[in-house]
Amino acid sequence: MIFINRYFIKVYGRVQGVGFRFHAQYLADHFKLTGWVKNCEDGTVEMEVQGREDDIDAFKIKIKEGNRFIKVKDIYSEKIDITSEEKTFRVIY
Repeated sequence: MIFINRYFIKVYGRVQGVGFRFHAQYLADHFKLTGWVKNCEDGTVEMEVQGREDDIDAFKIKIKEGNRFIKVKDIYSEKIDITSEEKTFRVIY
C-alpha cells in the first residue's frame, strides 16, 4: 500500500525574484507531487506538496540545495491533511 502525505512548507532565504516558484513546480512535476506554491509579502515562499513520503523528502532536499540564484536559509515543514481532488502542482500568483 502506498501512503500519501501532504505538507505545508515555508521557505526562507533568497527565494523571490529568482525563479523559485518555477523551480519548485519543475521539481514537483519531476517527483510526481501535487499542490501549489506562492510568494508571501514577507519575502518567504509558502507551498503545499502532496505525494509519497519518499518523493516529498527528495523534493525538500532539492529545494534546500537551491541553485546559483536561489539561496535557501531555512525550511519549515508541517504535515497537514491530504486533498483528494488535486491533480497538478501549480504556481499561485
